[in-house]
Amino acid sequence: MRARDERVTVVIITRDRCAELARTLGHMVALPERPEIIVVDNGSRDGSAAMVADRFPRVRLLRSDRNLGATARNVAVHQVASPYVAFCDDDTWWEPGALSTAADLLDAHAGLASVTGRIVVEPGGAEDPIVAELDGSPLPAPGWLPGPALLGILAGASMLRVTAFREVGGFSPRLWLGGEEELLAIDLAARGWWMCYRGDVVVHHAASSARDATERRRLGIRNTLWTTWLRRPVRDALRRTGVVVGSLPRDTTSARALAAAVAGLPWVVRERRVVPRDVEEGLRLLEEPQRRSVARRYVG
Repeated sequence: MRARDERVTVVIITRDRCAELARTLGHMVALPERPEIIVVDNGSRDGSAAMVADRFPRVRLLRSDRNLGATARNVAVHQVASPYVAFCDDDTWWEPGALSTAADLLDAHAGLASVTGRIVVEPGGAEDPIVAELDGSPLPAPGWLPGPALLGILAGASMLRVTAFREVGGFSPRLWLGGEEELLAIDLAARGWWMCYRGDVVVHHAASSARDATERRRLGIRNTLWTTWLRRPVRDALRRTGVVVGSLPRDTTSARALAAAVAGLPWVVRERRVVPRDVEEGLRLLEEPQRRSVARRYVG
């Protein structure tokens, strides 16, 4: 049996996806890296926590009596002792060797906060449409960066440096879930950290059917607007708001999302911190690719 890679802890958050979680854990406990795995159960009612305790005794289980959303990852990272944390959803799993490859990259580059991998969709193994956007990122990058520069992470397919994650406070409790990665990534960049994509770090995704696509869209719209208002200069924030609102379907879900975003303006104003100029320039460069994206649509 190979020695455990002590550099990496895997964190998985879950709620009411017992079968998918069991499949993911089956893949993850079989990895040659033998990472420590922490599962945070977000108040599941389908026996997920009991299944983990019974079938995967090596996995550390944290139980929440309520749904913490993305901030459940913060709870887990608070207890992580390794230098790196690999996030994994209950419907994604890392390919053998991918964790060690990502950890090697973080070892080699002290200014690198995260490595996001190539996502392949199961069944079939086709590349997720987001991969072409990550690989073709237009962002300028220093010569040492070991892959295309990003201003974002994908929480189901990224490894982060724990010190960097803690430095920015993890995922925002206000955003809760749905595009929560964007604010965290912008804050990492504002503090001078770099993020990159690597095609040889492979993560598999078998999208769960157990999701409320409509509610996820509402939260995604709200959180996109909040992130824009929290971090971008006024002129750019107003312009970007117009683009986002103009792209939305004219339906009840969009209206509810806009109402929720506006209702949050008082706390947005209190907590607003404009990013440095170089980060804002990067966000501008990404606007056109995001507008053309087939992987970033407000659907559901």
